[in-house]
Amino acid sequence: MSTKAELRHLIRVRGLPCVLCKLLDIPQTSHTTAHHIREGQGMSQKAPDMLTVALCHECHQGKQGIHGDRTLLKIAKVSELGLLALTLEALQS
Repeated sequence: MSTKAELRHLIRVRGLPCVLCKLLDIPQTSHTTAHHIREGQGMSQKAPDMLTVALCHECHQGKQGIHGDRTLLKIAKVSELGLLALTLEALQS
Protein backbone atom coordinates (compact mmCIF):
# COMPACT_ATOMS: atom_id res chain seq x y z
CA MET A 1 0.00 0.00 0.00
CA SER A 2 1.44 3.34 -1.07
CA THR A 3 1.57 6.32 1.23
CA LYS A 4 0.27 9.74 0.17
CA ALA A 5 3.86 10.91 -0.32
CA GLU A 6 4.61 7.92 -2.55
CA LEU A 7 1.47 8.53 -4.63
CA ARG A 8 2.43 12.20 -5.06
CA HIS A 9 5.91 11.11 -6.12
CA LEU A 10 4.51 8.67 -8.72
CA ILE A 11 2.29 11.40 -10.16
CA ARG A 12 5.28 13.74 -10.45
CA VAL A 13 7.42 11.03 -12.11
CA ARG A 14 4.65 10.29 -14.63
CA GLY A 15 4.49 14.02 -15.39
CA LEU A 16 8.12 14.11 -16.54
CA PRO A 17 9.38 13.46 -20.05
CA CYS A 18 11.01 10.07 -20.62
CA VAL A 19 14.57 10.30 -19.28
CA LEU A 20 15.86 7.65 -21.69
CA CYS A 21 14.39 9.35 -24.78
CA LYS A 22 15.95 12.61 -23.57
CA LEU A 23 19.31 10.91 -23.01
CA LEU A 24 19.21 9.32 -26.49
CA ASP A 25 17.95 12.58 -28.03
CA ILE A 26 14.98 10.86 -29.66
CA PRO A 27 11.36 12.07 -29.73
CA GLN A 28 9.02 10.63 -27.13
CA THR A 29 6.01 9.07 -28.85
CA SER A 30 3.88 7.92 -25.92
CA HIS A 31 2.95 8.93 -22.38
CA THR A 32 5.38 8.56 -19.47
CA THR A 33 5.06 5.70 -17.02
CA ALA A 34 6.82 5.06 -13.71
CA HIS A 35 9.22 2.08 -13.87
CA HIS A 36 10.14 0.52 -10.51
CA ILE A 37 13.85 -0.25 -10.69
CA ARG A 38 14.91 -3.90 -10.53
CA GLU A 39 18.58 -3.39 -9.56
CA GLY A 40 19.10 -4.55 -6.00
CA GLN A 41 15.72 -6.29 -5.81
CA GLY A 42 15.04 -10.00 -5.39
CA MET A 43 13.24 -11.95 -8.11
CA SER A 44 9.76 -11.40 -6.70
CA GLN A 45 10.38 -8.08 -4.95
CA LYS A 46 9.12 -4.72 -6.18
CA ALA A 47 11.15 -1.62 -5.41
CA PRO A 48 9.47 1.08 -3.33
CA ASP A 49 7.42 3.67 -5.22
CA MET A 50 10.08 6.28 -4.48
CA LEU A 51 12.55 4.29 -6.62
CA THR A 52 10.84 4.83 -9.97
CA VAL A 53 12.15 6.03 -13.32
CA ALA A 54 10.28 8.23 -15.81
CA LEU A 55 10.04 6.17 -19.01
CA CYS A 56 7.75 6.26 -22.03
CA HIS A 57 5.92 3.07 -22.96
CA GLU A 58 8.46 2.12 -25.66
CA CYS A 59 11.50 2.58 -23.37
CA HIS A 60 9.68 0.80 -20.53
CA GLN A 61 7.82 -2.14 -22.08
CA GLY A 62 8.82 -1.97 -25.73
CA LYS A 63 10.87 -4.66 -27.47
CA GLN A 64 14.14 -2.75 -26.89
CA GLY A 65 13.15 -1.27 -23.53
CA ILE A 66 13.89 -2.20 -19.94
CA HIS A 67 11.42 -5.11 -19.91
CA GLY A 68 12.55 -6.15 -23.40
CA ASP A 69 16.08 -6.86 -24.54
CA ARG A 70 17.45 -3.61 -22.99
CA THR A 71 19.03 -2.46 -26.25
CA LEU A 72 18.14 1.18 -25.54
CA LEU A 73 20.00 1.07 -22.20
CA LYS A 74 23.03 -0.45 -23.90
CA ILE A 75 23.02 2.24 -26.60
CA ALA A 76 22.72 4.97 -23.96
CA LYS A 77 25.36 3.24 -21.78
CA VAL A 78 23.23 3.71 -18.68
CA SER A 79 21.94 1.48 -15.89
CA GLU A 80 18.61 1.63 -14.11
CA LEU A 81 20.36 3.45 -11.25
CA GLY A 82 21.67 5.99 -13.74
CA LEU A 83 18.12 6.51 -15.05
CA LEU A 84 16.90 6.88 -11.47
CA ALA A 85 19.50 9.61 -10.91
CA LEU A 86 18.33 11.41 -14.07
CA THR A 87 14.71 11.14 -12.91
CA LEU A 88 15.54 12.56 -9.47
CA GLU A 89 17.52 15.36 -11.10
CA ALA A 90 14.57 16.18 -13.38
CA LEU A 91 12.23 16.30 -10.37
CA GLN A 92 14.47 18.93 -8.76
CA SER A 93 14.46 21.18 -11.84
